[in-house]
Amino acid sequence: MSWGPALPAGTDLRPEAERGAAALAAHQLLGGNHLPGRWAGRPRFVVLETGFGLGHNFLATWAAWQQDARRCDRLVYLAITRHPPTPAELQRAHAGTALAALGGVLACQCPWPTPDLHGLDFDAGRVRLLLACGDVAQVLPELVAQVDAFYLTGFAAPSTTGTGDPRALRSLHRLAAPGATLAAWSLDASAPAKLCQGLQAAGFELSQASGQPHQPEITLARFAPRVLAQPPPGRQPLRLASPQCPKVAVIGAGLAGAAVARALAGQGVDVQVFDRQPGPAAETSGNAGGLFHGIVHGHDGPHARWLRAAALHTERLLRPLIEAGRVPGSIAGLLRGEQALSAAAMAALLQRQGLPPGYAQARAGALPGGGSAWFYPGGGWVAPAALCAAWLADAGIQPRYRTAVLGLQTAAGRWRLLGSKNHCLAEVDAVVLCNAADAARLAGGAGWPLQTLRGQTTLLPAATPGLPRLPQAIADGGYALRLADGAVLCGGSAQADDDDPAPRDADHLIHLATLRRLTGWAGAVDLAALRGRVGWRLQTDDRLPLLGAVPDWAALDGAAPDAAALQGRRRLDQPRFVPRQPGLYVFTALGSRGITQAALGGEILAASLTGAPMPAPASLLDALDPARFIARKVRTSG
Repeated sequence: MSWGPALPAGTDLRPEAERGAAALAAHQLLGGNHLPGRWAGRPRFVVLETGFGLGHNFLATWAAWQQDARRCDRLVYLAITRHPPTPAELQRAHAGTALAALGGVLACQCPWPTPDLHGLDFDAGRVRLLLACGDVAQVLPELVAQVDAFYLTGFAAPSTTGTGDPRALRSLHRLAAPGATLAAWSLDASAPAKLCQGLQAAGFELSQASGQPHQPEITLARFAPRVLAQPPPGRQPLRLASPQCPKVAVIGAGLAGAAVARALAGQGVDVQVFDRQPGPAAETSGNAGGLFHGIVHGHDGPHARWLRAAALHTERLLRPLIEAGRVPGSIAGLLRGEQALSAAAMAALLQRQGLPPGYAQARAGALPGGGSAWFYPGGGWVAPAALCAAWLADAGIQPRYRTAVLGLQTAAGRWRLLGSKNHCLAEVDAVVLCNAADAARLAGGAGWPLQTLRGQTTLLPAATPGLPRLPQAIADGGYALRLADGAVLCGGSAQADDDDPAPRDADHLIHLATLRRLTGWAGAVDLAALRGRVGWRLQTDDRLPLLGAVPDWAALDGAAPDAAALQGRRRLDQPRFVPRQPGLYVFTALGSRGITQAALGGEILAASLTGAPMPAPASLLDALDPARFIARKVRTSG
């Protein structure tokens, strides 16, 4: 049986050239999906468009949301584009239109065209655009979301958009939320009939809505599958017994914990943060400054793609904080030395990977002695403790310092946080472990391959004679940056299995040698005048953080199952299929890249818990999944 939502009475389906792209979007795409009526009163509504173009459809949807008094609390708009528009193109496209103001706001946040999923926030975070750069056939399988309305656009030029392949539509079955609707422009005339068959195979019931004589039809659809696919354990959001606002405890007030708390509060979650120290980042993130920047690697694997996406997100988030003076720092770019490649080879690598100069540049002779370096324009430094404090100052976050969580206990589907003498500190719906190495203990003896590294910093006072100017931070086997008061901070030491808490002259000498190598500085300094700080950072053996729901060790035959115990378990060779402990999550082991990774990691954790669309592709989620080491054992044992 054919079914489709009726268009509002008097709908005008005149071609785009006569009515304009925004009007066409309002009548065909919004009207075809019964918007804005369908999002009324909902906490979140998700739209997916398969061809972003110049943003007409996004802007029309955003404008309709702004003008609707009964709008949803949060609007998330996913869009796919192979060629993202430039700010100038957006300004020209919307100048003189009713959407000019919104188009200007969009142009100001237009991301660099890297092959990533870019998250842009508007209207104080209540409207989010997730813009994926790539072909539809490649991007759709990477999206993790529950979509309420589909805008199937871009079929007029399938060779350039990727939507011409009906196999791309198979992912819609996984992405569609119950009751999802779909509208497509002239699908029956502009694309092969097998695309309609692809939609039907994905579980959609189709119908046509006719326009006036000699005007195009549009295809409408409703998601009505015979079997509704269930997300795997590693992709399931927190399940509550009632539709109440979830209460979540975050353990740890360092970079990871502060970022998670901020992201959860932005989703309307009631958040408490517990830390045994007297304030935010007092132990794990207390250096005077720390670097953030991306990476370029010949093998653009999970590590490089994760750090690139995280660095781009961090720049967008930190720039207004730094420019407003809320946190000390600088986004003046960052130089990172390159030992293996010439400047010409570096430039060729950037071109081959399609990375724009706004993200990374090859600089010949940038270092003393003529060495080449990568320049990351969006890189820089920030004071991590001040950043944590700014994130934790968000409304809805309740910090509880000087409070040590010694144990966890489940009871009636909730979690109890236990202090000394098993005193119950709080009872919550979910717990997020962001407390560095102690997370493994609270997670139930997890068998994660973790290593703790001792690190020391060296601070040269501003009055030190002849200090280098350092217009931007610099790194290469160590780092150096100039703080806001003129002092120079340098570091880079890393010693495993070393628990010495006292600063050491030997490490100061190493850092001074690094400063001379990176800057050409030839000055001398009295070691007694130097200040230093010692801290420890946690990392995994693959240098990627642990991010997501904690595996259910009991369901896997023990706290740290061996390969033999895992053999024969269905599909456990993929991390997302590993069983989980309901309501228990982890974000830790950020290594030496805590500032770079924290913000995007916090957004991913919040999306994992609340069921919001993931701001990272599925392949990266698998690479960061706390269950990835279990999946590796299964694969190697087979």
